[in-house]
Amino acid sequence: MYKPKDSSKSPRFCGPRTFMRLEHLETVENIDFAVIGVPFDTAASNRTGQRNGPQHVRNFSVLLRPYNPDQNINIFDYCSGVDYGDVDIIPGNIHRTYEAIENQLTPILENDITPVLIGGDHSITLGHLRAFAKKYGPVALVHFDAHGDTWDNYFGEKYMHGTPFRRAVEEGLIDVEHSIQVGMRGPLYGPEDIEDARDLGFEVITMKEVRKIGYETVMNRIHDRVKDRQVFVSYDIDFLDPAYAPGTGTPEVGGPTSYEALEYVRGLDGLNLVGFDLVEVLPAYDNSGEITAVAASSIIFEMITLVALKKRRAEEESTEKSKSIAARE
Repeated sequence: MYKPKDSSKSPRFCGPRTFMRLEHLETVENIDFAVIGVPFDTAASNRTGQRNGPQHVRNFSVLLRPYNPDQNINIFDYCSGVDYGDVDIIPGNIHRTYEAIENQLTPILENDITPVLIGGDHSITLGHLRAFAKKYGPVALVHFDAHGDTWDNYFGEKYMHGTPFRRAVEEGLIDVEHSIQVGMRGPLYGPEDIEDARDLGFEVITMKEVRKIGYETVMNRIHDRVKDRQVFVSYDIDFLDPAYAPGTGTPEVGGPTSYEALEYVRGLDGLNLVGFDLVEVLPAYDNSGEITAVAASSIIFEMITLVALKKRRAEEESTEKSKSIAARE
């Protein structure tokens, strides 16, 4: 069982910076989840520096503790996990980086381990989805973002941080009939910037609609859309209002608070979750006490909590099944 160091016995400023002070191990033995950095940022269209995002998030995550009071669970009563380190990306070469991502994720997925990936710009998600599709076939996608990232190209380039989900649909990596995007907002080039995602098959809930229909309805629509399909969650930190997450490349005002950002992850409990990424943290713009790192590390903590809740549910169902069989005998 791999779990974080106890910070009441070992000071938080001691040792190498890993997520939540987990062991830094490249192993697929006896673990349920692996935190992995993907420090690639040369497909960003404006600000760069997301390559430093994984370590920035890790640096702040040392303050996290294993018990989640909002979900009433101690993660490591049910889960074993490690910080797997970073994918050896190739700066400036997105295609070789995609190959590196797939190669790194393949043994993890083959061993039914849940990856929790930290970016990096949003272009990396195409590499993640390629690896997941090899294991599961097309997966459902739950996508929290201020932008749909279904543009056809930037500057004539097909592989940028604004294009991954169009490419993923074209490659057959996503089960679009069971996929949904939430939070889109801000000035656009035209209505097609939203409608293109719908034309590709996604359900889209803009931020204006989120505010109109409310949290409970949004979560119900996510669950109704995904159903029992295996689902990958992609979370762009610019989903949050920049008042709560200024450290990102393309901030858009009018987004959720940090509390709401956590609630949207907690509300995914019960879905058939197989993997997560959180992208677009840009440390150079993370002023005011590193609040973007605070938010990002807490969101990832909630993602890992979902892995623990899924494991606990499976154990409880197994126990109930055993009792039922024993009663019949």
